[in-house]
Amino acid sequence: MISFETYWLFLLTPLPLFIYRLVPAVSDQSPALRVPFLDELAQIEQGQSVLTQRSLLLNLTLWMIWLLLIIAVNRPIIIGDAIQLPTEARDMMLAVDISGSMNERDMRIDTRRVMRIDIVKHVLSDFTDRRAGDRLGLILFADNAYLQAPLTYDTQTVRQLLNEAQLGFAGEKTAIGDAIGLAIKRLVKRPAESRTLILLTDGVNNAGHVSPLEAAKLAAENDIKIHTIGIGASKIVERSFFGNRTRNPSRSLDEKTLQSIATQTGGKYFRAKNTEELESIYAELDKLEPVDQDPQFFRPQKQIFYLPLSLAFTLASLILGLKVVTQSLRRMGHHSANDSNPYDRASDANGKNESNKFFSSKPRSSKPLKGEQRL
Repeated sequence: MISFETYWLFLLTPLPLFIYRLVPAVSDQSPALRVPFLDELAQIEQGQSVLTQRSLLLNLTLWMIWLLLIIAVNRPIIIGDAIQLPTEARDMMLAVDISGSMNERDMRIDTRRVMRIDIVKHVLSDFTDRRAGDRLGLILFADNAYLQAPLTYDTQTVRQLLNEAQLGFAGEKTAIGDAIGLAIKRLVKRPAESRTLILLTDGVNNAGHVSPLEAAKLAAENDIKIHTIGIGASKIVERSFFGNRTRNPSRSLDEKTLQSIATQTGGKYFRAKNTEELESIYAELDKLEPVDQDPQFFRPQKQIFYLPLSLAFTLASLILGLKVVTQSLRRMGHHSANDSNPYDRASDANGKNESNKFFSSKPRSSKPLKGEQRL
């Protein structure tokens, strides 16, 4: 089905006709030219009908160009058949900690030690790829919480925005309560059975305006389930000049608060000490039951304004090209007619005869005429 994004511009269709009727024509002030050649006048009368037909064809073409331009500016679109979107889906907000502590290199990919944020991006990329048909949103938080992506079926965009996140963009501290509050604001309008938040952090709430437990209580009142994930190794061995030293890089992780948040809202708390455990956690989260939602339909649309615009440009180019060719042929015919004009040749011949008579080089007889006397 073909439709238009706008329709009011079709009111401009009779504009050229109004201009033709209302604007006075330019008067021709040039003096009349009297042609004494009856044969040429007869030829002009015979060609008058041809000129009238050409003028009518030109006007019709110009009107067609104008109509095509009007159609193009109204932006025609092709609307496809209705496609039903998946009715079984989850609404999940992903809240990811990007505070300064996420640069701790206590996780591994294969044998390579990497930062925590890199592990999160690696695991969550696979997680989002498995969520075809679900609506995902992304919240990044540190000193403050920011909505990076609202709930959307475009999981590839969510993945891209997560991979583009950089530490330090939102500060160095951790505002867990603000992240939960922002998620509540985005999930509260969704069906109660599908309101889920997955919160991942490696620290303790030390910034923001809302306490994590108060935010969790508000989430429970709005039937929002929160699954919390604490990330970070429990110990690492560091080598130095004085020997090996064991250190706990997750000593600032507030597991008690994360457990309380999950318990209050009916979710689960998970502890990820390495890459394998984090992957298993998101695999378990994949087992959440989908929710039946009201059917939604989508009609794909395709812009086709370039078609009438291209056709109008082609017709205008064709008219301009024909005009240039016609003018060139007229000039060639005019020069050819001047070269073959019999009147010009006759006048040239007469002129030559007179000049020959006047400038004749034949000597006059020296014999005196009758009645003349030689001096």
